Amino acid sequence: MEKVHLSLKFLIYKNGKEAYDDLAVKIELSFNLPDVILLDLNMPIMDGWQFLDEFSKIPNAKYIPIYIVSSSVDNRDIEKAKSYDIVNKYLVKPFSVSGLKNFFLELQAEE
Repeated sequence: MEKVHLSLKFLIYKNGKEAYDDLAVKIELSFNLPDVILLDLNMPIMDGWQFLDEFSKIPNAKYIPIYIVSSSVDNRDIEKAKSYDIVNKYLVKPFSVSGLKNFFLELQAEE
């Protein structure tokens, strides 16, 4: 993110449970909500699928776009991601600097 010189603020969580717990409170309070969530599927304690299952139950969570960012190119994962209404796109890691710049330019254009 630093390489593409984005002037965005990031919330970084060590695991899916920490992310879910903090974001659930922020959504409930409508306080300091993220504009977007970049979700890795391979996280400790609560993986990306478990996060999505729980997060999608939160009222108003659907207003925060989620982009899955994964090294998995398994078609089962890509298809499963499509089954979640709150997932906007599935992105495969690793990114190139130009690919990351293009992603964020597209994201800003959608706003």
